[in-house]
Amino acid sequence: MALPAALQNLALPVVASPMFIVSYPELVLAQCKAGIVGSFPALNARPAELLDEWLTQIQEQLAVHKAANPGAAIGPIAVNQIVHQSNARLEHDVRVCVERKVPIFITSLRAPAKEIIDAVHSYGGIVLHDVINIRHAQKALEAGVDGLILVAAGAGGHAGTTSPFALVGEVRRIFDGPIVLSGAIANGGSILAAQAMGADLAYMGTRFIATREAHAVEGYKQAIINSNASDIIYTNLFTGVHGNYIRESIANAGLDPDALPESDKSKMNFAGDKARAWKDIWGAGQGVGLMNDIPTVDELVARLKREYDEAKERLAIGRCGLGALS
Repeated sequence: MALPAALQNLALPVVASPMFIVSYPELVLAQCKAGIVGSFPALNARPAELLDEWLTQIQEQLAVHKAANPGAAIGPIAVNQIVHQSNARLEHDVRVCVERKVPIFITSLRAPAKEIIDAVHSYGGIVLHDVINIRHAQKALEAGVDGLILVAAGAGGHAGTTSPFALVGEVRRIFDGPIVLSGAIANGGSILAAQAMGADLAYMGTRFIATREAHAVEGYKQAIINSNASDIIYTNLFTGVHGNYIRESIANAGLDPDALPESDKSKMNFAGDKARAWKDIWGAGQGVGLMNDIPTVDELVARLKREYDEAKERLAIGRCGLGALS
């Protein structure tokens, strides 16, 4: 099945994931200008009125960049909407994004209502939905989403526990549309591997936190560089939904990373005071051990592209070698 137009003609098959308190216009613009999908959570724009200003700023600057670089690959904008009863802004944020004709909606936590999907489809936009297991995938497809983002084991933020190999395989048995895969994807070889196992694009978040344009404090960026996979703690304490967080930030908050209490989903509150917790508790995926610098987004995407092409070349050489032996 052919990919929707919004996901075609990218410099690299990558969707930058929308990261709470990290993905601001500067980062999104850099991602889109580098030729990948740039995204941000609608809830990052606070107060709510700022959302329209952000979208106007991003769209206007991308139009100027496109006019100055007519041959360049420019990625589309995606905005994340938290589809949950705690998000009192959902109706407002959806309306603003529809008015601005945002090409890609990324919905999370619950499958979006038909009214949201119809509104996005009315101007040719698409809806991609985050899922962590096959049951969630089935519900999202029944709701009518256009594609799935598989948040597999090892991903940053609200990740699942299923191996990407298993999750992609099971979803491909029921769905031949767009699949975006997340889970410790930190270099170009991992992007190619995601495609090799059946996904269309890679979903990358943590690697973009450790970039110059990311709206993250230097301590957060440095903690990513200093950490390994064993420093990532999986807990539901901070939002009511299980996610991956950096050990150092948990310890700095006065908590024992190895003895965290359990929470429950009733404590979820993504649009209120709960946001303050994310300033001190830092989300990250298990791919942190492969990150050792803080480049610009443009430098990072160029590096990922080189690694992606080199991985393709290695596979081609390997196939030739196997052929010679057979």
